[in-house]
Amino acid sequence: MKENTKLMITNEGYSINLNLGIDVKNELAGLDSGFDRIKIPAGGGMNFEFPNLEDADNPITVKEFSAAILHHHPLFSYYKSKYNGSNNPPDCCSFDGINGNGIPGGKCKLCKLNAFGSGENGSKACKNKHRLYLLRENEILPAVLVLPASSIQEFSKYIRRLLGVGKRSDSVVTKLSLKKAVNKTGIAFSMVHFSVIRDLSQTEKDNLQELITQIKNHASLGESQPQEDVDNEV
Repeated sequence: MKENTKLMITNEGYSINLNLGIDVKNELAGLDSGFDRIKIPAGGGMNFEFPNLEDADNPITVKEFSAAILHHHPLFSYYKSKYNGSNNPPDCCSFDGINGNGIPGGKCKLCKLNAFGSGENGSKACKNKHRLYLLRENEILPAVLVLPASSIQEFSKYIRRLLGVGKRSDSVVTKLSLKKAVNKTGIAFSMVHFSVIRDLSQTEKDNLQELITQIKNHASLGESQPQEDVDNEV
């Protein structure tokens, strides 16, 4: 796995040609319309993994990258059975962190599976994660990054800092990097760190509005994450 120090920038800013939306829709007709996933390494690794167009078996790795956060939302997933190599949907999931859909379903706040101690080693049986839709300057379609529970607090702090100065996450370019941490049981893991690079210009914000609307509509359909992601992350 060869490390790239940065991803090549092929265009300046976020000047999205929204007419491409029709071409993308036609190209994906009858195919999986999900987005590429950015992976966080296990065991405290310090490089994100991106899909490699030229070699699917050799992902591109980077220590940090920048992107516009088009949308983000909670992602709660409960699997009754342990991961066995299959790609089954969760038994229960929530895309707002409030209402669970499936078995047992109901209000997440009151669910016993969403309480510490219900899972292994004192964890929750229902994995609380957060999904980010990220658009880099050299791409037309966003990629998805699923934050594990260990990184949600860092993201919450970042959002609060932005709101404290009157900014939203979709109004700035954000840098994402990794730092190593250790949990209470001594297991090393990678925590995502967020910082602002610059504000988006008004033109860039205007260019992104239609895409942001489309992403929010897509997210409302409730696409769950693969079970291997749930079981392989701290």
